[in-house]
Amino acid sequence: MLQRAMSGIGIHPDISPARAFAEISAAEPPHSATVFFRRAVVIGAGMAGLIAARVLSDHAEQVVVIERDSSDVNAGARPGVPQGTQVHALLPAGVVQLERWFPGFAAQAAEGGAVVPPADGSRAQFFLNGSLRAAPPIMQDSPGLMSTRPFLEALVRRRTLAVRNIRLVNGRADGIVFDGDRVTGVRFVPAGAGKAVSEDSDLVVDAMGRSSRLGDWLEGNSWPRPPMRRMPIKLNYASAMFEYDERISPAWSVISQSSPGTGRPARIGGLLRVEGDRWIMLIAGYDDDRPSRDARDYARRCRQDFPEVFGDIAERARMVSDVTTYHQADSRRRDFHEAARLPAGLIAAGDSVASFNPVYGQGMTSAVLHASCLSQWLRSEPSLREPATAYFETVRVVVDAAWQICTFADLELPHVDGPYPRGYRLLRWISGQLFEAAATDSVSNERLARVTTMLEHPSSLAKLPALLRVLSLRLRSRVASPRPRLR
Repeated sequence: MLQRAMSGIGIHPDISPARAFAEISAAEPPHSATVFFRRAVVIGAGMAGLIAARVLSDHAEQVVVIERDSSDVNAGARPGVPQGTQVHALLPAGVVQLERWFPGFAAQAAEGGAVVPPADGSRAQFFLNGSLRAAPPIMQDSPGLMSTRPFLEALVRRRTLAVRNIRLVNGRADGIVFDGDRVTGVRFVPAGAGKAVSEDSDLVVDAMGRSSRLGDWLEGNSWPRPPMRRMPIKLNYASAMFEYDERISPAWSVISQSSPGTGRPARIGGLLRVEGDRWIMLIAGYDDDRPSRDARDYARRCRQDFPEVFGDIAERARMVSDVTTYHQADSRRRDFHEAARLPAGLIAAGDSVASFNPVYGQGMTSAVLHASCLSQWLRSEPSLREPATAYFETVRVVVDAAWQICTFADLELPHVDGPYPRGYRLLRWISGQLFEAAATDSVSNERLARVTTMLEHPSSLAKLPALLRVLSLRLRSRVASPRPRLR
């Protein structure tokens, strides 16, 4: 029962979510791929759309990507990514998958300026409720890459568009075309034109992001919307860029977390060294705690509400950007696997399926894993005249894993009142024990890190050896610290 509560339901009754997740997130590229259909159309050239296009290129004769924003990706954040100026994290699992689909990607990113953190975590700091948390060192065999979102997306776009059978069309998607129970194309308005045209397709991929209009288009054609779940988080954050200066701080990565119930509001701070010899620094609050675009307010908050390194950088380092803000009202997921009916020839990926509290850094990594779900489905050479049920069941494994990590943490926030998952109280107690064990035990810390960086499914923490180790450590701690005698 505990294992089921930790993991949800898998692709098939006889395959656990942990095993399914391991198959999805394999590092080796597929050994063979069969081209078995003519054309795929991807709506959106963000991370999810670009990597989906790369996977589709192994199975379709042609792949067309429709993107409303300019193709000039070197001009900074795109209008279609309003949070593009904020701190973004590519978790180790994301690096593994990008390397899978674009061999040599990590080295190319590093050559272009992305920062590769030391595998031993020696340049990283984690503050909990204002105190530096010194967890046992672990050696990550799959380190992350630190960069801005525009830098990373530009490199992914260049690698994707270098594939001979992928082309990008600049225009605004206006709807999908149906022929009976199948989606057979996308209607869009090309840039500079006033009239919509259609692009025929055997398979359409919705990669329009969290504000996807696919539900409207389905409903407008007498199809049900996929059920949507929301968890209100009311997150507000602000980021600014600074010139890196080791005299101020040698830190490359800093995370600060204030938990509710500690006499202070829940807050998150993040600092990364990124390309161009810069720091990007984020401060975040919830509900009515809203950082502004004012540079003086930003510096005041950094000094007053976060560890010393935040105030030092805000006050002493040279700011090389404006302060930008972003608000996200909720985490949300569209449960396509629960839809009463789905047309054939249609799938969704990335934030179009699920978008999470961004402070946990799961968005881009989830998008890359969705592409690997797409690859697994296409390698089975499914009939595109049937709904993509198996694909959405596979994506569900990735969504469930990320959703569990972020929503369990967000349920601790005082302004969040659910929905609570089955077995929440028990799972909350177990996760607390795991977190405490990770502070002193290197094995537990490694296990926790592999889950939070999406290298393994959360259900791995509920396996008997992991639980017995945590309980044993807790028992030993109690024996070593007996209660004082009463006099």
